[in-house]
Amino acid sequence: MNIIIAGDGKVGLALTRQLLREDHDLVVIDSNPKVLQANLDQLDVMTIQGNAATMNTLRAAGVDKADLLIAATSADEINLLCCLTAKRMNKRIHTIARVRAPEYAEQLFSMREDLGLSMTINPEQSAAVDIFRSLQFPSFLQREPFAKGRVEIVELRVSRDSVLAGIPLSGLYKIARVKVLVCAALRGGNVTIPDGSYVIQAGDHIYVTAKAVNLAQLIKNLGIATQKIRQAMLIGGGRLAYYLAERLLSAGISVKIIENNPARAASLAEQLPKAAVVLGDGSSKALLDSEGMGATDAVVTLTGIDEENIVISMYAGANGVPKVVTKVNRLEYSGMFADMGIGSVVSPKELCSSNIVRYVRAMQNQKGSVLALHRIADGKAETLEFLVDDSVHWCATPLKDVPLKPGVLIACITHQGQTIIPDGSSHFVKGDTVIVVTTRENPFRQMNDIFRSSDRGVMYEY
Repeated sequence: MNIIIAGDGKVGLALTRQLLREDHDLVVIDSNPKVLQANLDQLDVMTIQGNAATMNTLRAAGVDKADLLIAATSADEINLLCCLTAKRMNKRIHTIARVRAPEYAEQLFSMREDLGLSMTINPEQSAAVDIFRSLQFPSFLQREPFAKGRVEIVELRVSRDSVLAGIPLSGLYKIARVKVLVCAALRGGNVTIPDGSYVIQAGDHIYVTAKAVNLAQLIKNLGIATQKIRQAMLIGGGRLAYYLAERLLSAGISVKIIENNPARAASLAEQLPKAAVVLGDGSSKALLDSEGMGATDAVVTLTGIDEENIVISMYAGANGVPKVVTKVNRLEYSGMFADMGIGSVVSPKELCSSNIVRYVRAMQNQKGSVLALHRIADGKAETLEFLVDDSVHWCATPLKDVPLKPGVLIACITHQGQTIIPDGSSHFVKGDTVIVVTTRENPFRQMNDIFRSSDRGVMYEY
């Protein structure tokens, strides 16, 4: 597809890299020539310098022939105007705008059609939801919901004293006592889709598919110590902190925010009267100690500097904080994070990129297209949810007989509202949703892409 990306910041660059890997024709617009040159040095992509909200710049970028415009500049207003202008110049174009300001949320809900928007993205709000979910079950490093929240893929780090250490997957049910499926395992920076003979080792990160209603029982049966989050300390008071604090306070969790900018601290104190807002340097050991970091249930580091977030998180972990969440923008060194004691990791730009990529894949093929897309295992694996429609092959065929491509696993089937953790005798039919985990680099745009054979197999529906 022909795609225009307006804005070459963190989100724009992440999108450019991902969409290039998926063989799209891209044009990147930015007003900063140095930023564009840096992009040209790294990536084979056409660039246009200029204001993305003007007709002249959009015309130079080929908006009349473009299939999709993604407006991801640093200014919400520019993004909205850019999408509106593009839609006036090309009525068939799809438009996605990044809008971060909380005050625009209600307006966008009611005016999206008037503005010609196909989709709006708020990276900080998405990250806040992700972090909040992580704090609900602190034992899990990551939680990814599928099937309208009925099933989840959760990340567990296997400690030396874990009952899982040394256990083959074939013996997992005897310990878990609820039906689960380990759909991926990360060991030494390498990710695999394991079979029943895989032996879990201390230090492994395993990704477990389970029914959402079974998560609490799973934690109990695995003997994982868990502590309900009653108080949380947020280091950094940006938009993400605001969105997260709103959710935590609504859930009855006490919130303390440390922010070093006086004007921002005053604004947060006014917007969040139930939160304790402390003006100070969140990287100061003395301040963290005086504000009781060691006695809090959760620490979430949300400053704009990755290195600062990592160091603070390591200090929190060393002080015995039960749950630590670290915001990072650069995931290039994600393989090192597991050994650094920084807890769960969240990247707003990666969440934003995944949501947009899902939309792009759905645009390419409406039949059997992607309903949800998440990256797991340090980005080395993808989890995708597909709707089984009349175009999908191998319906009603036992999974043991379905010719899946290497590096592909069907992790869950939802049939008529019932969630099935599958085995070899399970099957899918029209109307089901299917969760697929893959380590393959080539993207899957529709469900038929996961099959090795071109033979349609048996077509059947209830």
